[in-house]
Amino acid sequence: MIKNVVVISDTHCGCQLGLCPPEITLDDGGIYKASKYQLFVWELWEKFWNEFVPKVTKNEDYALVINGDVIDGIHHNAVTQISHNIADQILIAETILKPIISNKKCKYYYHLRGTEAHAGQSGQFEEMLAKNLGAIPNDSGNYARWELWLGFGNNQNLCHFTHHISGTQSPAFETTALMKELIEAYSEAGRWGDSPPDCVVRSHRHRYSKVEVPSRNTNAISVCTPGWQLKTPFSYRMIMGRSALPQIGGIVLKEHEDVPVYVRQFVVGIPRAKEEII
Repeated sequence: MIKNVVVISDTHCGCQLGLCPPEITLDDGGIYKASKYQLFVWELWEKFWNEFVPKVTKNEDYALVINGDVIDGIHHNAVTQISHNIADQILIAETILKPIISNKKCKYYYHLRGTEAHAGQSGQFEEMLAKNLGAIPNDSGNYARWELWLGFGNNQNLCHFTHHISGTQSPAFETTALMKELIEAYSEAGRWGDSPPDCVVRSHRHRYSKVEVPSRNTNAISVCTPGWQLKTPFSYRMIMGRSALPQIGGIVLKEHEDVPVYVRQFVVGIPRAKEEII
């Protein structure tokens, strides 16, 4: 019985500010070496998988959910990509994720499609990647899906995953959209007589936040995952993003005794720019 679900998202492999191994050989034989900032994020990646996940899961088996935007794609006229060759970006992602998925503790692997600007139209690039990595397909045979309903644990805690969530112009309202997602899920479930989720998981923002309210099953949770990408030029144009700092990390959904589902988070803030003293 699986009692742990590890969730990561927004690695943006292929971006000079995204997750990248220390060195990678590209399609034309050239070698890309990660920047010092990428090496810092890579150290956090290794800490997450080598220390945090084993500790939180108590070395038990787990399911892995990758919640979208694994590669960076070619988007918004950006020039921050390591390569505009999608094969290179997929290679980087595969190099990073294969050891995780092949770990004997990882019993299930599901892949969600992210933003089309990154994942390709209809998520075609993430479909290619998820197929290569052996993700569990949905009823239509798609290896990367737009949403996932997943029950886990002895109580079959029901969780709903999809990549997108609305943004906000102020960090004071980061949890507003999370509560909205939870309420909408309960409303739709009630309308059609379906079971409501115990937890909804969203990503896209690259910032961790969570709301938790009482429910029939003790608690109901709505959570947004952190990401694995440093601050991009696009972030500096966003109203909230101009001074907001990236949050690097992932989460683990767990079941334990009388608590049907709860969240353990690994979140590391990136230090702000160096102060100039004159």
